Amino acid sequence: MPDMPAPLNILTWHVHGNYLYYLTQVPHHFWIVTKPGNPPGYAHPGTGFPWGANVHAISYDEVKGHDFDCVLFQSRGPYEQDVTGMLSPAQRDLPRVYIEHDPPQGHPTDTRHWFQEPAGTLVHVTAFNALMWDSGETPTRVIEHGVLPAEGVVYGGDTESGIVVVNHLVQRGRRLGADVFEQVRQQVPLDLIGMDAERAGGIGEVSNMQVQPFVAQYRFFFNPIRYTSLGLAVIEAMMAGVPVVGLATTEMTTLIKNEVTGYVDTRIDRLVDVMHTLLNNRELAREWGEAGRIEALRRFGIQRFVRDWMALFAEVTQSSPSRSTPRPLELAS
Repeated sequence: MPDMPAPLNILTWHVHGNYLYYLTQVPHHFWIVTKPGNPPGYAHPGTGFPWGANVHAISYDEVKGHDFDCVLFQSRGPYEQDVTGMLSPAQRDLPRVYIEHDPPQGHPTDTRHWFQEPAGTLVHVTAFNALMWDSGETPTRVIEHGVLPAEGVVYGGDTESGIVVVNHLVQRGRRLGADVFEQVRQQVPLDLIGMDAERAGGIGEVSNMQVQPFVAQYRFFFNPIRYTSLGLAVIEAMMAGVPVVGLATTEMTTLIKNEVTGYVDTRIDRLVDVMHTLLNNRELAREWGEAGRIEALRRFGIQRFVRDWMALFAEVTQSSPSRSTPRPLELAS
């Protein structure tokens, strides 16, 4: 067996909790920038996930005093503000990687990404995102999501309704399918979980590590989102063996095979018909869900995700003028 490379020290930010949890399955040290009060983009990792010993919180004011091997940006604000405001001159010369979690929020095809760095790397989490963004002069890579299936979760489907998982659905409106959710809910029993779900008549927030066992109780998962990246909640539902019904938009069209792993369409009435079929046929729902589980494990297995990130980090740091001294693993602070 070849020797494992010494762990790198990666500076990053807490933007999407689930994604960060899966990213930190990569055996490097991840240092999460924090500010007092946990403002957006600078939140402490918190206790919602079983973080590994390779995850560390570091205050904004302490960053300049530490050695890192790579800076991993995940949102526009910290990238535009912290390069000059937080990093030391030496840290500004470190390899830079930017994870773009979403498709363009402006014009869907003609939006130039703000991370314009010929020596950097722009990582898109779906091929659809990479297609839609104008990445300009920045080298790009697609690294699809990786997900850990919840241990011991088995599809039940006993709850004869669909489950929707969207945070702040009312606030985010049509792009996330608030109107689609309301339209379908008039014809099909649907429950909604996520932040501020109560505002839309939903159940409320379910802790991150309990989402997979929670959705596994439902007959099917419904994704009403018109335009966003491929949500981790969709993949997590598939990992739990739950059949997925959704809109045939963005990356969803490459993931769901109709009448095999679920069903996608742009016709709401057709989706409603499929939902009724699943409600009336639990065995069909189980069959589609099991096929979806197998596909999700194949495409989004955490081992593949870790390999992809290990390869990228090795690539961007091998030409770095200096490597920081590896630190021993320690408990997250």
